[in-house]
Amino acid sequence: MTTPSDQLASSTGAPSAAALRIQRLAEEPLVSAGPERGFFKGTLKSVRDLSAYRELLGLLVRRELKAKYKDSTLGFLWTLIRPLTILVVYYVAIGKFLGAERSIPDFAIYIFTGLIAWQLFLEIVSGGTGSVVGNAGLIKKVYLPREVFPLSVVGGAVFTLATQFLVLAVALVVTGSVPTGSRLLFVPLALAVLLVYGTALALVLSAVNVYLRDVQYLVEIGLTVFFWLSPIVYSWELVQTAVTNETVQQVYLANPVTAAVLAMQRGLWVGGTDASFPPDLVPRLFIMLGIGLVLLWLAQRAFARLEANFAQEI
Repeated sequence: MTTPSDQLASSTGAPSAAALRIQRLAEEPLVSAGPERGFFKGTLKSVRDLSAYRELLGLLVRRELKAKYKDSTLGFLWTLIRPLTILVVYYVAIGKFLGAERSIPDFAIYIFTGLIAWQLFLEIVSGGTGSVVGNAGLIKKVYLPREVFPLSVVGGAVFTLATQFLVLAVALVVTGSVPTGSRLLFVPLALAVLLVYGTALALVLSAVNVYLRDVQYLVEIGLTVFFWLSPIVYSWELVQTAVTNETVQQVYLANPVTAAVLAMQRGLWVGGTDASFPPDLVPRLFIMLGIGLVLLWLAQRAFARLEANFAQEI
């Protein structure tokens, strides 16, 4: 439908308002849809974009938490029921039936400490892998930094961690095994390692999953293997007894999740104060954290390279 001004412009031979708008748009410089070139410039641009959308990130975290327990009667109590159920199963099956509690003091605290660390890593990686595909509708409609989707999963996982820590704190007080002193410094260091490696994996896997949907199934298998490769339901002393080869032990300890779980136990498991832990656990964790930060940076740049075609592939 033409406006009176367009009809007048047509009768006089002058360009119409619509034609002028199209001409101005055509004269605008082209803007690349891909990531900013250069590792440093691209990283700074991504950080600025995420900072500009930090309120949206907060909204996505809240939506992630609400959607997880939508129409649920118990709501956020499920964040506690699941790990507690796993704790009871492992405590009865491995602690009682297989007799592990005879060699591991405060076996329930030992298992729950490891489960808290593992659940954080599990929720970030498994939830982050499907985060981009799960928000396909939003990605197709508006522009926003796609990193907010896996990062919203990280925020939800941290909230779940906080609620589980409350349960652990109550258990420590009830059993009279409250940790004190410098040993508590192991806890933030372990959590930092889990967050960095979990976020790096979530970024890469969420991007690759857009192009290759089999990734989410491979992740499930991989996480199962990672669980049993970490001393959560068995002790590090048992690993030393079963595997006497020093090289194999070092390969086992090269797993960041293993080192983080051991650090959590070292910091919170008072009953294992006299238990054996790797003597180089602290420097090992700092080295892993440094390597993990580099991997996180590389993961973000890989995500930025792959995100240009998300809307077309989803």
